[in-house]
Amino acid sequence: MLDPIAIIRQLGHATVERIWRLGFASRFFWAVLMHSGSSFRRLPLTLREIYFSGVLSLLIIMVSGLFVGLVLGLQGYEILQRFGSTEALGSLVALSLTRELGPVLAAIFFASRAGSSVTAEIGLMKATEQLKAMDMMAINPIARVVAPRFWGGVISMPLLAAIFSAMGVLGGWLIGVVVIGVDDGSYWSQMQASVDFRYDIWNGVVKSFVFGIAVSLIAVFEGYDSVPTAEGVSRAITRTVVTSVLTVLALDVVLTSFMFRGA
Repeated sequence: MLDPIAIIRQLGHATVERIWRLGFASRFFWAVLMHSGSSFRRLPLTLREIYFSGVLSLLIIMVSGLFVGLVLGLQGYEILQRFGSTEALGSLVALSLTRELGPVLAAIFFASRAGSSVTAEIGLMKATEQLKAMDMMAINPIARVVAPRFWGGVISMPLLAAIFSAMGVLGGWLIGVVVIGVDDGSYWSQMQASVDFRYDIWNGVVKSFVFGIAVSLIAVFEGYDSVPTAEGVSRAITRTVVTSVLTVLALDVVLTSFMFRGA
């Protein structure tokens, strides 16, 4: 038989724990910002993390962006053909990618590849007591380990989202113009006429930057706060991917409601 008091006690304990973790994450984020100057003074550290988070994620970003563009081209052509507007295929592909799919999908792939790796790296450093060793040598682990990885992800994310969108546009052109036979001039001219720099491209860049902050913060926080065991690190990696995906989707709803309200 269920005990109502025990259930209420468990719910209260879970709520307090979530609030405590949220407060600790806020303090952790503030500490990362306070030590960001030292990470940029040690520029090779940050450049190495940009390479790790950005360059090593290029393959999955480019291939997935190309495939998403191919699918958009196929589906968009089928829909536009019903209304006799196949020449607007370029507009459909470009607007879908720059406004929504580019930043969102790039952030999800980034969290799956780079975010999980950052969490695993920091979690293993904690499990092997490397972070404690840094403290004993008067080296701040947030300044030396966390901040460069955070800013490496934040800087890489907008660039990866732009590459994802560019590859998607190329994929839409390949399937629409080369394979199906849509007019090449109509594809590019309609795209150029319909895509606005402020409402489409710039808002996509802002989205990708916000997503980069969120995903990078979740990745470094989960690694730093993980239980220093093999099971604890594996759970932290799972939390990083799941929390990042849900956070990206929630932020996308909020940002879209503000950005495109008057567009």
